[in-house]
Amino acid sequence: MREIVLDTETTGISVKDGHRIVEIGCIELENLIPTKNKFHCYLNPERKVSEKAFEVHGYDDEFLSGQKKFNEIDEKFLEFIDGKRLIIHNAEFDLAHLNNELNILGKNKIKNEIIDTLVLARDKFPGSPVSLDALCKRFRIDNSKRIQHTALIDCDLLAKVYINLIDQKEPTLDFQNNIQEKSEISNLKVAYFKKIIKPSKEEILNHKEYLKQRLKKNFFN
Repeated sequence: MREIVLDTETTGISVKDGHRIVEIGCIELENLIPTKNKFHCYLNPERKVSEKAFEVHGYDDEFLSGQKKFNEIDEKFLEFIDGKRLIIHNAEFDLAHLNNELNILGKNKIKNEIIDTLVLARDKFPGSPVSLDALCKRFRIDNSKRIQHTALIDCDLLAKVYINLIDQKEPTLDFQNNIQEKSEISNLKVAYFKKIIKPSKEEILNHKEYLKQRLKKNFFN
């Protein structure tokens, strides 16, 4: 199973107001373990970044004006996500912007299977905060590098949050040590839990006789 953890940064909130994507980040997972395959790019949105968006990600107009445009990276992006499930936090937002970019180029909308971790979190923790930062805090995931929102950092954090949301332990590459530790624990269990031996009929009768003698002794004394 290959999945793509995906995040975007934009010039603002709504595509209806003409806002565009300024960054795309993707991390590939294979059976919940990050592979070396990543997709990342900054984009020239061909418009100004709103003040609120700049406060979130810190990408200014001068920096973005020197980046590639979406029509220069769209084929590589679509090839990277082709046939893979997409893991997105608040998928409605990211998909609206991605589909808007594709629509501008006259291309079809994204049709990948989508898992929205925001929906998963709301179902699992109703009434609780479910922002990415809140979920990192809940699962004790270090998000100290997230001073500002950047697509790849958010993807890395979201991958860890996703694994916790579906009740899986974070994967480790140290499989050999894991196997050895499990073996040691198993041996300890065998050593600790001794075999239970039932008393014979003769031993039971002797024990009852002993109790009778003790009762008589205590009664007369």
